[in-house]
Amino acid sequence: MPTTLVGIDVGGTFTDFVLLQDGRLQVHKEATTPEDQSRAILAGLTHLGIVSSSPGDATADAELVHGTTIATNALLERRGARTALLTTAGFVDVIEIGRQNRPHLYDLHQVRPDPLTPPNLRFEAAERLDKDGNVLIALDESALACTAERLAATAPESLAICLLYSFRNPRHEQLAANILRRSLPHLPISLSSDILPEYREYERTATTVINAYLLPLVGRYLQRLTGKLPDLPIRVMQSNGGAIGTSQAAREPARLVLSGPAGGVVGAFRLAQLAGEDDNPRIITFDMGGTSTDVALCPGIVPRTAESEVAGLPLRLPVIDIHTVGAGGGSIARVDAGGGLRVGPESAGAEPGPVCYARGGDQPTVTDAKLVLGRLDAGQFLGGSGAMQLDVSAAQSALAALGAGLGGLSVHEAALGVIRVANARMERALRRVSVERGYDPRTFTLVPFGGAGPLHACDLADALGIPRILLPPSPGVLSALGLLIADVVHESSQALLIEADSLARDPAPLQELSAALEERVKSVLAAEGVDVPVLEASMDLRYRGQSYELSVPLDLPAPTAAQASQAVQRSIEAFHAAHDARYGYAMSTETVESVAVRLRGTGSGAELNLPQEPLGPPDPESAQVASKPVWFGPNGAAETPCYDRLRLRPGHRLHGPAIAFQFDTTTVVPPGWSASVDESRNLLLARAGT
Repeated sequence: MPTTLVGIDVGGTFTDFVLLQDGRLQVHKEATTPEDQSRAILAGLTHLGIVSSSPGDATADAELVHGTTIATNALLERRGARTALLTTAGFVDVIEIGRQNRPHLYDLHQVRPDPLTPPNLRFEAAERLDKDGNVLIALDESALACTAERLAATAPESLAICLLYSFRNPRHEQLAANILRRSLPHLPISLSSDILPEYREYERTATTVINAYLLPLVGRYLQRLTGKLPDLPIRVMQSNGGAIGTSQAAREPARLVLSGPAGGVVGAFRLAQLAGEDDNPRIITFDMGGTSTDVALCPGIVPRTAESEVAGLPLRLPVIDIHTVGAGGGSIARVDAGGGLRVGPESAGAEPGPVCYARGGDQPTVTDAKLVLGRLDAGQFLGGSGAMQLDVSAAQSALAALGAGLGGLSVHEAALGVIRVANARMERALRRVSVERGYDPRTFTLVPFGGAGPLHACDLADALGIPRILLPPSPGVLSALGLLIADVVHESSQALLIEADSLARDPAPLQELSAALEERVKSVLAAEGVDVPVLEASMDLRYRGQSYELSVPLDLPAPTAAQASQAVQRSIEAFHAAHDARYGYAMSTETVESVAVRLRGTGSGAELNLPQEPLGPPDPESAQVASKPVWFGPNGAAETPCYDRLRLRPGHRLHGPAIAFQFDTTTVVPPGWSASVDESRNLLLARAGT
């Protein structure tokens, strides 16, 4: 492993860097360059001394791990490739019919998002397999050659091929791709049998189309990035919390949709372990950046799911279970048609950014509100480095105009309103992953991070009754730190669709399938330098007649038939227990069906060990840098001591109100809260009296 590792997390406003070299960490931020994210990356690497001022000239033996928003933004903004779809004759409109799900049950005027492939870009193939993958109608190759001409006339930039039952037999998809490549040799093609060899026609089609939609854009970006940094190995964070090489990432960009947020959860979980929470810490992660807030509940494990939705589109690939809302520091505050205050989901982003950035923004944001209230400090922004000057008077003018539109509120009343509305939006997100899933947030520790997370953490903990907050040493760049320590991971799955009891009696189909999955996963990881990966298998099970399934551990690989049979039986027992835990009942006499098998291969990432220092005296006076009035409520400002977090030592204790400044974020300790510094320089926040 190289002696130098750099984690790079591209956010909506800033691109964060964490450099790990000789056991020491260094952090840096650059303004994100949305038109070409690689520009900010190159600027940051130059600042850190990883590359010289000449593009691509590496000056250190370094490896980069990159979390990118390019796939997410392409879906949200609908600016991916012009994508065509080839399906079995008669199934061309599956992508539009979808499911009869109603996200808002009582909304009589729901509008579903348009499919990524319009009707004029959908084509049919004359072929048919049965449910077991046997050929009923052979692929009509001459008709497909004619289809290739019509396809070429529509000038597609990418193609998704999703034929019926191809998860049982991929031969027709592979043959169709070869025929079309003769006429369209430069057209990128995504096969559902490669991307998602599982049943459920709509989800498989939608996921394959997403991959095709993203493939040219992500491929060009990664090619441009590697071209600028030819001497540096680069890995990219996947939505499942593991990193992979750029070649594999370019082939399957659908796996990158939650790239950046996944790094934050991985980093928060690891730091909670190092902070002594437990080897299996119970935490709620709260990542608030410039454009959005991502939350995840970790009940002793990093939560993963194979079912997610992005921009209203189903994505059936392994992801960390993260819930995202459009609330960030750049979220725009406005008065709606009914005279009410709205905050987000629209964001000022990196360009022009909040009004106080003085880059042309003219609409007030959450960041402007925090600056007006004194919770941010113009002189201490980005650690007081002077890299960015904040315009307080411009923010005040913008909030004054907002207050006038709200019936004559003062500047501070308007700012407090913006903060309350933004907090309410984020509180709903936290309740969604905790209370609504049967978890009591009062039994968890909140881990806030991102540039804005520590500014709002105590308010949200108060709202949910969370008694304890763990604030890592560099919370503003925790997602980038998580990228550094992420394992190298590849996952693969395959439909099975057989009664589990039958599989326990005769595990031959499982052994054959698991061997194929193992070969597939190991070959990908071998290309990443992982020769002996750790393999973790799971099986999707359901009761006969159910529409959806639960995933439970499966003890694979199992060398003998007897061991495989025992592994299936243990999975059945685990399924009954999981069903009882999730739904409150189990049916031990009911037939259990095995739907799919999943295999996750892992190679260890970088080790992270925080230095330990002995606790000293509690008085933090040596770290105090200022005192100023700060607004925490409508009754006026409270004189608040301000501290330089880098000067805070283990043992120091702060009593709210207090503010701690550092390069990557600002921490607000409101009245009624206290904070102490532990041996690893984490800030541990607690409500007074707890």
